[in-house]
Formats: sequence, structure tokens, C-alpha cells
Amino acid sequence: MAEVSMKKVKELMAKKDVIEKEIKEFQDVLESQKGVGMHEKLIDDDNYPRSDVDVYAVRVARNRIICLQNDHKALMKEIESGIHEIHAQAREEKENEKEQQEVKTKDGMESQLSAFLQVDSVVEGSPSSQAGLKVGDHILKFGSITGDNFHDLQDIASVVQHSKGTPLSVTVKRDERTQTLSLTPNIWSGRGLLGCHIVPVK
Repeated sequence: MAEVSMKKVKELMAKKDVIEKEIKEFQDVLESQKGVGMHEKLIDDDNYPRSDVDVYAVRVARNRIICLQNDHKALMKEIESGIHEIHAQAREEKENEKEQQEVKTKDGMESQLSAFLQVDSVVEGSPSSQAGLKVGDHILKFGSITGDNFHDLQDIASVVQHSKGTPLSVTVKRDERTQTLSLTPNIWSGRGLLGCHIVPVK
């Protein structure tokens, strides 16, 4: 789409150059007629057409210059709009590339994570249940904890305690698919702040 716009803008620029050349040619005509511009009188003091200039040629030149200047103005607006469009498209393409790169990076990072916890049970109505956690889910990342920095369940308890009321990002693997859930540890009608039982993967 951007290529089409660029081609169109180049065509418009070429038209602009032709119009500017034509305006210059008609301005040269006026210059050749005693340097009369766009507004000097074409009649003498006795209200007769001036004899020292080609009145017809001057009138034709003036008329063409006005028409060409209007065309030039419209063309400039079109060129400006086209250039804005190209820049907007370029920005959009850049943002899309950046997003795709971020997704690839994220997917790459998640594919390198290994499961270190497994969900053993989830109580209905608990924060874990509301977050969408299911029995059998393999946890790849719990907040800032991954298999690389996990020592024991005390690590998880500490993160949960410090994140009370704050959403935690939990990456799980379920049926060979990786997904990230938002889990908010909180007080509820049952025990603990999560309402689920997790065990280290053997």
C-alpha cells in the first residue's frame, strides 16, 4: 500500500514540476512585455489599450498563471496529504514489526522455561479458580520465580504474601500449550490467599 502511495506522490511531484515550468514560461511572457506583472494597467490615460505591449498576450498569460497557480495549490495539498499517509503507514509498519518481534521474543523466552510446579487441586470460588488455574497445570513462571531461581515452596509463599491484592503473572503449560494467567492473591472465604495446592515437579 505504501509503495502505491509513494508512486502516486512521485507522479504528483512530476505534475507539480510541469506546472511550475509553465507558470515560469507565462511569467517570462509578462516580463517580455515591458515587465508588466499581474496587476499593472493595460489601458493608457485615454482609456485606450496600451500600444507598447501585446495586450492580448498579457491577458492570456495572466489568465493561465491564475489557473495554473490554483492547480498548483490543489496539487500541493494532495502531495502533502500523500506524504502524511506514507509516514503514517511507515510508522504503522514499524510498530507492527516491533509488536511481532516482542511476541517472538516472549514466545522464545516462554519456550525456554521449564515446569517446576504442578497444580494439585483448585478450590471453587478461590482466587486461583477465578484466575483460571486448573488441576494438572504445569507452572513455568510464578511472578518473578522460574525453574532457574526456585528453591522450595517457601519462595512461592513469600511472593504470594508480598503480592496480596496485586495481580501476579503466572505462566502455565496446559495440554502442550503455554498461556499466561493473572492471579491476585487475596483473602477469601477459604484458607490461604490462593485457594489451590501446588507441588514441586519431580
